[in-house]
Amino acid sequence: MAQNSSALDSLGTRDRLVVVAARLIQRQGYVGTGIKQIAKEAEATLGSVYHFFPGGKEAVAVAAIAYSAEEFAELLRAGLAGDDAPGAAIERCAGELAVGLRESGWVDGCPVTAAALETLGTDSEIQRVCAEALRGWERIVEERLLGAGFAAQDAREVATTVIGALEGAEVTAQVTRSEEPLRVVGRQLARLVGAYGE
Repeated sequence: MAQNSSALDSLGTRDRLVVVAARLIQRQGYVGTGIKQIAKEAEATLGSVYHFFPGGKEAVAVAAIAYSAEEFAELLRAGLAGDDAPGAAIERCAGELAVGLRESGWVDGCPVTAAALETLGTDSEIQRVCAEALRGWERIVEERLLGAGFAAQDAREVATTVIGALEGAEVTAQVTRSEEPLRVVGRQLARLVGAYGE
């Protein structure tokens, strides 16, 4: 999902700052990403960062995390679309995440998870936007399950399980540098989801 240079060139300064910040947070975390680095890699001045984001690094990070959250939401919606059973769709999504992670050299994990873990215990805008991202992803899965005939409570609970399992498997896959955690979780989630139709 990395943006190439020509794709960045077509963006305005604010959007370039957001996309670059999202990629940097994805690869090196919120704490490891500096505002000067964001400006430099976005080919922007430090003054323009503060012009668009008077709140500084945290404000840029909030916009970047919201951008990343929507990017993953689009991937999730596309992965869950189609006529196949929801379990098969979820397994396919897990497989796509595994391939993307491997192709990135195990560095392009979830920027939402990275930022959330680094800011745990704080009452910050970063925690708020991370929580919104996770709830939004759960709603996407929940809607797909409701469309497949799940009862409302089952759809909510299984959706929470799916997102929690995928997020944990992605971190494990990064640490072990293996697709297997995501592939195993995808298969097991497919079995879980399928069990509701039996």
